[in-house]
Amino acid sequence: MKSGQLPGVRQLRYTPAPGAQFDVETLSFAQLRLMDHSRQRTRPQRPDFHVMALVQSGVGRHTADFIDHPLRERTVVWIRPGVVHRWTDVDDLQGPLLLFAQGFPPAPGPAAQAAADVFGPACWQLDEDAWELAMRAADHLRHEHTAAVSHPRLASVPLLAHLLSALVLRVLPTEPAGPATGNPHEHEPEAGPGPEPEHAVFHRYRAAVEERFTQHHHVRDYASALGYDPRTLTRATRAATGLGAKQFLDQRILLEAKRLLAHTDLPAARCAEHLGFHDAANFTTFFQRQAGLSPSRWRTRHDGR
Repeated sequence: MKSGQLPGVRQLRYTPAPGAQFDVETLSFAQLRLMDHSRQRTRPQRPDFHVMALVQSGVGRHTADFIDHPLRERTVVWIRPGVVHRWTDVDDLQGPLLLFAQGFPPAPGPAAQAAADVFGPACWQLDEDAWELAMRAADHLRHEHTAAVSHPRLASVPLLAHLLSALVLRVLPTEPAGPATGNPHEHEPEAGPGPEPEHAVFHRYRAAVEERFTQHHHVRDYASALGYDPRTLTRATRAATGLGAKQFLDQRILLEAKRLLAHTDLPAARCAEHLGFHDAANFTTFFQRQAGLSPSRWRTRHDGR
């Protein structure tokens, strides 16, 4: 099995509609239903791009990485690349959807930082004032995208990217909603005690973890590769997430282990191999300690196939 592939999950690649060759695309729940006669939206899928939705009306449900979320008016949904999710029930929903490629929000910047947060919340509610401004931002982006598709001479990728960033900043929750695996989505600290701000150190560590967590399970490996002392990574990660660097790394490994167990038929030994454990016993001990259940018992409870 190739890295990132789950045989029981539909892998979605970012492929914008013909004539709309940008790294962002605007849709709606109505269009989603129209395009999806076979209701594949209700089955597990794993996009390699971001999916953001704003629920204007109706009630429904959405599932992201084993957590079921009720959807209602003023709900924001943000599915990041790699998350296994399904639109459990969106037949009654109205509102805009946006698809955008990883890296499209301009970096550096808070929108790009939020997009890179692998543990960011999947669903949250906005109050009325924030919701009205968010809908205006989404509508502005929709109009610009429509104009860019209809009249290519008016197209401006930087403008689309900045309008998307404005929407991202408008919908971000003021009080971060912590995921079940911990909450690395916290306010950015002002600066760290060393020559480099702590938030910048954490962003480098987070990116390295996402790239190498199936090969390296020790903070010292990341510290050596990035040129930091392990205590620097721990201090920066705790400031940004409330977790130590080792806890953050373990939670990322655990999340992928859960995805493998729920969405593949791989035995525990193969899961262990895929995640970089030297033997199945070490993997079982790790999983039991982190999840409170053995891999086999967890799979029985959460089999997504």
